Formats: sequence, C-alpha cells, structure tokens
Amino acid sequence: LGMFAELKFPVPWGHVAAKAWGPSEGHPVLCLHGWLDNANTFDKLIPLLPRDCYYVAMDFSGHGLSSHRPAGSPYHFLDYVSDVRRVAAALQWRRFTLMGHSMGKWLLSFFLYPEMVEKLILLENLGFLLAPEDTEAWLKSKRMVIDRLLSLEAKQQTPKARSPEAALQRLLEANRHLTAEGGAILLQRGATETPAG
Repeated sequence: LGMFAELKFPVPWGHVAAKAWGPSEGHPVLCLHGWLDNANTFDKLIPLLPRDCYYVAMDFSGHGLSSHRPAGSPYHFLDYVSDVRRVAAALQWRRFTLMGHSMGKWLLSFFLYPEMVEKLILLENLGFLLAPEDTEAWLKSKRMVIDRLLSLEAKQQTPKARSPEAALQRLLEANRHLTAEGGAILLQRGATETPAG
C-alpha cells in the first residue's frame, strides 16, 4: 500500500484532487484530512491498514492540490460536505467507510447522508455536536441545500440567446409585478448581448 495513484474530480471551480491506495475493487474508504492539512496526512497511516480496502484521501477545496474556490467565496463546512458528496458520486460509491482526522473528523459528525456510510473512523474524536432529538430536522434541512446545489450543477447548460423582446417577455412572465418599462430597465444591466442574440 505504499504506492498510490493521483486522482482528479472535476467541480464547477476546477477540480478536487485525491490520492488512492489499494485495489480499486476493494472496500471503499474515503479519508478526510484536518484543517490546514491535505491528503498527505494519511501517507504514514494507510500502509499500516488492511490491504483489501481502496483508500481515497481527498484534498478539500483550497487544500493540497485541489482548486481553490473563486476569490471571495467562503469555505463553509457545508461546502466541504458537498466536496465529499461530489467525490463519492464521481467514484460511484453508494456505501463506504468514512475516516476523518481533526477537521475531517468534525465534518463526519455533520455528514448529511448517513445511509451512505457503512462505518465511521474518527481520529481525535470529540464526539457529535447535535442532540439526538435535533438530528433528523437538521439533517433534512442541510441535505436539501446540498442536493439542490448538485442538481442545479448537473442541469447547467449553455445560456440560450434570446432577442431583446423575448428576454423581456420571459422576465415579465417570471415577475408578474414588473411593468414592461421596469423590465426593460432591468434588462439593460441584467442581460448581455452576444453575437447569437
């Protein structure tokens, strides 16, 4: 398990990088590093672990070899959870083990998809931060945010070119409170003219 492969998973702002050890058909284990760390956190640990697993240690966005989010974008814990969800989807993992260290361990406490998690390995465990009676509602509300984001990203298409008249009509249909004059004023700054329309 000393040898590893470099992986890259495309995301809207670039890519999430990862290192992988072991046979790709082995039991899947996703490894999450700590704050100001990167996937190399696991370099000394992985060779000591069972050899029948496929270990993927990802670099969270802005860490290691992963792309930074756009300038001015915050790094909220839900963004890191969505990074985990994206990597799991790219690997086509439905159920897997999650192993986290420090911040990665803390994020596991908030991983919003418990049905995907077969086992948790928490290094430097401080415990979970939610009371059991609050967990269900919290998970549901946060999952909805990430699921909507990923759904929108999957549906992204090249913007359609419309005539100024058609753009105004569409704006007025979506905002019934606008007058044609108000819509035209908004479109002066809210639409971009391209060679296609």
